[in-house]
Amino acid sequence: MQRPKRIPLFPLDVVLMPGAELPLHIFEPRYKVMIARCLEEKLEFGMILAANQAVASVGCTAEIVEKIRDYPDGRMDILTKGQVVFQLTELLDEKEYYEGTVEYVADIVLAPDLEQKAQLVQTFERCHALLFARPWMDSDEQEPETLAYRMAALLPMEIEKRQALLEIRSQHERREFVLRWMERFLPMLIAQQRARERAGGNGYTLN
Repeated sequence: MQRPKRIPLFPLDVVLMPGAELPLHIFEPRYKVMIARCLEEKLEFGMILAANQAVASVGCTAEIVEKIRDYPDGRMDILTKGQVVFQLTELLDEKEYYEGTVEYVADIVLAPDLEQKAQLVQTFERCHALLFARPWMDSDEQEPETLAYRMAALLPMEIEKRQALLEIRSQHERREFVLRWMERFLPMLIAQQRARERAGGNGYTLN
């Protein structure tokens, strides 16, 4: 698939990652125009982190999977899904909304590390069970290249860490990054669970 070198941009204080879904409420007039164009022309747009008066240099294209709801005043709810990572080469301010000239970035390909993947999945399953009180079901298991991204999207990872993950160009390094983050996070989840159990046994509850 030949992707365009110039794409509409949606700067937001969110990091979208390949394979991850993101619902959006579109209410600003300029983005109503942009999304209407993307729907009509079946275009992906670029989600890129905008924070502290600056725009990141690396973002992810978003495919509009579904228009969920239209409002009488033109607002809309849409569901998007992250597709590919891009490097922003120039920010263009020529229309109601921003556009960018971009280059799509490829991964460094290494041999699969099955031991690392098993450890990653095992650790994530524990985190997921503690966070959501239900088992993790991987609905996109046929997309191993987005595994670390999809896991991170479900974790309460700091936004700067999400951006750092998006900028890593090796699947092995991405998985290692998420694994190390979870290894620091999991003990806190376990401690919270134990505290809840103790409080429940004593007749108290925690907020």
